[in-house]
Amino acid sequence: MASLQRVFGKNAAYLLIGPAAIWLALFFLFPMLSLLTTSLSDPAGNPITGYDLTWRLQNYLEALGDYWPYLLRSLLYAGIATVLCLVLGYLLAYAIAFKAGRWKTVMLVLVIAPFFTSFLVRTLSWKLILADNGWLVETLKALWILPEDGRLLATPVAVVAGLTYNFLPFMILPLYTSLEKIDPKLNEAAADLYASPFQRFAKVIWPLSLPGVVGGTLLTFIPATGDYINAELLGSPNTQMVGNKIQALFTTASDYPHASALSVILMVMIVAMVLYYVRKAGTEDLL
Repeated sequence: MASLQRVFGKNAAYLLIGPAAIWLALFFLFPMLSLLTTSLSDPAGNPITGYDLTWRLQNYLEALGDYWPYLLRSLLYAGIATVLCLVLGYLLAYAIAFKAGRWKTVMLVLVIAPFFTSFLVRTLSWKLILADNGWLVETLKALWILPEDGRLLATPVAVVAGLTYNFLPFMILPLYTSLEKIDPKLNEAAADLYASPFQRFAKVIWPLSLPGVVGGTLLTFIPATGDYINAELLGSPNTQMVGNKIQALFTTASDYPHASALSVILMVMIVAMVLYYVRKAGTEDLL
């Protein structure tokens, strides 16, 4: 860096960020601009001849009016999966950070081990686990938890379970990073002041781990909302999410304007919710 500053002076910083800026411009700004222009185009066109940009704002109203149930279902499923990931992930991240000892590295490897397998393969594995004749369903029927004609596959439970499993590592890793930075002496000091275990968690551990909580929930909720693989493989037509409709509009119906408009609506909703959530969490300066 010092040598670059000697050669280029004050422009050295711009030189360093130049490749990343070009990469973002090519693979983020240009596709985003293309998506916006397509969402305002005339649906009368087709992918072969193209679509005329007519600034047709009605595409947004039609997309929202036709597919709002899928938007709400996506937010609901993603929200439930995020809460489940937070509960499960916090317990595991806490155990790794404070209780694992020499097994910490092994447990972290086990957390990231699912990434060594394709997302699609992992979801197909859940399809086998939740199958009507699978061991899980048979066990739940034997325990009278499921009725004889009950099932898990092609239900909201299966979709949420798939989302929770696939995005759980995205919750655990930020939580572990925040918890691992906490000085154990702070917990010991709270104990010396006669704080109960619950009080130590509520007053010391939880506030200091908030950056990991916020980061983990965002990394889980955002991709889970737009996911369509889990709903496609583990769900049914009644459990489809907005990602399924966007995919169908782009590929099956070849309705690019309404698919683009629905994509923009989803992005705007997620950005608005994220900004509100981060502001309410009070962690703008911690992230």
